[in-house]
Amino acid sequence: MNWERSHFCGDLRQEHIGNQVVLFGWCQTRRDHGGVIFVDLRDYTGVSQVVFKKEISIEAHQLGDSIRSEYVLAVRGQVEHRLEGNVNPKLPTGEVEVLVDQLEILNPSETPPFLLEEREQVDEKIRLTHRFLELRHPDLQHNMMQRSRAMQLVRNYFTEEKFFEVETPILTKSTPEGARDYLVPSRVSPGQFYALPQSPQIFKQLLMISGYDRYMQIARCFRDEDLRGNRQPEFTQIDLELSFITPEEVYRLVEGLMVKLFGELLEIEVPIPFPRMTYQEAMEQYGSDAPDTRFELKLVDLSDIASECGLRVFSEVVKTGGLVKAIRVPGGADLSRKALDDLTEFAAIYGAKGMAWIKRNEEGWQSPIAKFFSEEHQAALEKRTSMEVGDLVLFCADKPRVVHDTLGNLRKEIARQRGLIPENEFRFVWVTDFPLFEYSEAEKRFVSSHHPFTMPNLEDLEAYGQDQPERIRSRAYDITLNGVEIGGGSIRIHRGDIQDQVFKLLKLEEDEIESKFGFLMKALSYGAPPHGGIALGFDRIMMFLLNTESIRDVIAFPKTQRASCLMTEAPSNVSEDQLEELQLRIRASAAKQN
Repeated sequence: MNWERSHFCGDLRQEHIGNQVVLFGWCQTRRDHGGVIFVDLRDYTGVSQVVFKKEISIEAHQLGDSIRSEYVLAVRGQVEHRLEGNVNPKLPTGEVEVLVDQLEILNPSETPPFLLEEREQVDEKIRLTHRFLELRHPDLQHNMMQRSRAMQLVRNYFTEEKFFEVETPILTKSTPEGARDYLVPSRVSPGQFYALPQSPQIFKQLLMISGYDRYMQIARCFRDEDLRGNRQPEFTQIDLELSFITPEEVYRLVEGLMVKLFGELLEIEVPIPFPRMTYQEAMEQYGSDAPDTRFELKLVDLSDIASECGLRVFSEVVKTGGLVKAIRVPGGADLSRKALDDLTEFAAIYGAKGMAWIKRNEEGWQSPIAKFFSEEHQAALEKRTSMEVGDLVLFCADKPRVVHDTLGNLRKEIARQRGLIPENEFRFVWVTDFPLFEYSEAEKRFVSSHHPFTMPNLEDLEAYGQDQPERIRSRAYDITLNGVEIGGGSIRIHRGDIQDQVFKLLKLEEDEIESKFGFLMKALSYGAPPHGGIALGFDRIMMFLLNTESIRDVIAFPKTQRASCLMTEAPSNVSEDQLEELQLRIRASAAKQN
């Protein structure tokens, strides 16, 4: 076949009536209406109806009779107006059709394992196993095209802001101070390994030391961690680094990018500047460092009031350094006892040992714990929580982390159940002043809250560096959208003495520092400029721009929650020859599992 395509399937309109056209595409549906065959021909731009009539071409009509779903076709014919009553106003091409005089079946197709139009009702395992078919669905093709368009907008935006893109290595050094690395064995250096980058962090800092000033990259990153929710083992981030800047410049650039993306792709005006709150404010009010500010249900600290009431579990928690906090649910007194029991079970997921509650009725309090509160304490609690008749107050008493985790998730669940979350609303928030360290029970030491290259608040470092590292704030910042972190960054450490001090607080020995970060320490000694940046989760941003429930709907070839590709069956076994070449051996227990 030597035909050349004249138009795409989604191009045809009334102005093409009378034109001879050549279309290529897939058969979406075929209908035989009394000897006249109608085929919806689909390519990535849309669908055109093509018609086979004996009076136009007996040969094409006979061949058209053999067409089935997903056959690949080439058609030649004349564009005509659809007959009255056959116009489809739902399609951009719905006023016209092509009367076919020549047809070539370029490739037949086996019967697909599912119909594309019924994709959402098909088990995800089947869809991911046949992802090459699912990607033909117009919704997914739209998502991939919008993703491509968004990438172009990102690159153009940062080019205008005098950034330039540098590709950083994919095969790099393992520096496991965060999530687990994916390791790649070296053939030429037996027994040694590369790591796939969790981010280009160190390389972009080295670029600043090299004087490149404004770097960006749409970077592929890899983390070998247990997957949950909308996470993938490999993902894409918009990576930025700048020299001689303050956080304010990072905020301006990112806010401008969000205005660009939401304006161009959704025609939504995003108000700037975005609100800001400290990490401490976010945890105290929302129980999360990614606060969803689209609804209220803020956390209220009742530790002082609760410690004075007669309920021992409250007073004991406060005495041992814990918290008693609550959320008020306006009108929540209508919840049944079963609904409250269900919420208690939900709270247990996040470590809560129980959940107390109070309903405020016309007659007063209805609650199993009402008898433990005096009238004075009841009045103080009602004032503190702004409780009114018809409201419900839910309590959590435990260690601060458990209280915040429990109530932070509980407020989102209640808001979802009661329809308190407004649709089509986008609330950005900058969260600042994160702790530099957090204590790891597993490792019995402090670890970096973000990464070990984050600049500490120097006043805090001097005041608390010796014996209270948990009180040191960092110059780190996250950007969140509707309760989801979509990016994180910081001002970086540009002085070797400060970087060495941070490594020591992380309990890294001198030989370990030299082994893992010697090249960075050397680079910092050669005139490193003050610098900082941010990494934005491109996949997560696309979820908001495309209004999808799953991150897998914005990625062409995603992995499952077990980090596997059902389509290619990766990861998979490799041959003994390959293992021998790499001087590796599989342990018997691992081989048995596979």
